[in-house]
Amino acid sequence: MRYAIVIEKAADNYSAFVPDLPGGVATAATVADVETEIREAIRFHIEGLKADGLEVPVPTSLAEYVET
Repeated sequence: MRYAIVIEKAADNYSAFVPDLPGGVATAATVADVETEIREAIRFHIEGLKADGLEVPVPTSLAEYVET
């Protein structure tokens, strides 16, 4: 599956979250590191849902950039 992620710049680091997986979050010092961390967080979150017998949400969010 392919999930959209949102990466935000904080004061001293970056954070990422997954709109389709509430609770799927990560933080790191760089964009590259937060991308690695969010991938692991997604895997961990999905494994936990499956272990608990819960349905894994199907990705539905889309991400696009717009020019202004």
